[in-house]
Amino acid sequence: MSQPRKRIGLLFGGRSAEHEVSKLSAANVLRALDPDRYDIVPIGIGRDGRWLLCDSGNGGGRGATSLEIPEGAPQVALLPGGDGEMIVMDRGASPRSLRLDAVVPVLHGPNGEDGTVQGFLEVANVPYVGSGVMGSAAGMDKDIAKRLLRDSGLPVVPFLTLTPRSRVDYRAAIDALGTPDLFVKPANMGSSVGVSRAQSAEEFEQACERAFRYDGKLLVERSVAGAREIECSVLENAAGEVRASPLGEIVPAESHGFYSYDAKYIDADGALLRIPAELPADRAQRVQLLAVETFRVLACEGLARVDFFVDPKNEDGLFVNEVNTLPGFTAISMYPKLWEAGGLPQSELMEVLIGHAIARHQRRNALALV
Repeated sequence: MSQPRKRIGLLFGGRSAEHEVSKLSAANVLRALDPDRYDIVPIGIGRDGRWLLCDSGNGGGRGATSLEIPEGAPQVALLPGGDGEMIVMDRGASPRSLRLDAVVPVLHGPNGEDGTVQGFLEVANVPYVGSGVMGSAAGMDKDIAKRLLRDSGLPVVPFLTLTPRSRVDYRAAIDALGTPDLFVKPANMGSSVGVSRAQSAEEFEQACERAFRYDGKLLVERSVAGAREIECSVLENAAGEVRASPLGEIVPAESHGFYSYDAKYIDADGALLRIPAELPADRAQRVQLLAVETFRVLACEGLARVDFFVDPKNEDGLFVNEVNTLPGFTAISMYPKLWEAGGLPQSELMEVLIGHAIARHQRRNALALV
């Protein structure tokens, strides 16, 4: 006897600078979800923060590359403690109710990947894919993540943390980090938004101004000359077992210099994705073990992509760069591609993620409250 289809809320859009990337990711996830098993309810979060009900056939359906939020879409609201009950408010009609069995948040950056939406879904008491509040918040804030990793003995590139009240000049940054070649990035942003390379006082000042447009805290990191960018996807199943994917390598085009936003999403020739990464077996295994350890140190759950810098000239030159708790799911994104290389197609990957979300929710609801 076939199981009844589960109703899955697919959250996309959001208020961050990664709004457009989220729409690309969500279209890919929609295509991967089995329509025979799931009734998909796309929910677009507008740039103004409103949650809007979007028909999957609104022009961003299963054949499109991007989901869209149509004009005049009805607003929706999840009820606190409602076990997934959602109120739909159509203009000129009485409110109606939809009940979601689980939510897949395909949101990148602040107000989606940083624990805020995860906390809201906890309050609504609905299962959701991905890390909880703590893992999402820790993974999103590069300053906090690097401090936790460093204090746990995991290798990270030396860095400085700046705020508008604790700025330093280029010379002070060089003295602290030991190189004139620096990277400046917002502490709470992804997809390389706001990231710049600085090799002079003028470039450093411009890079700081650019990064402060996106966040009130930024990181200045020492460049690892000639470093290879290696990525690993981590997955947790319903039983809590965590495993690492085969590795991939990002090779940015010389015209970009590093894996910038344009290289990722604008320029079709911006970077080469090499899967599997060409590394000796023992070093590849070390990267995979470190990816799983990073996942656990930061209290991640469900999924994460862990990015590394590998110094080809130094056997010990391996550094955790950053963690993405809601990595990109676009057609060119590394997270699903690495699992495909490991024999797990995206449709099966989504089955594992939704299974983990529901099992975790059941375990949490079984805990004693008093």
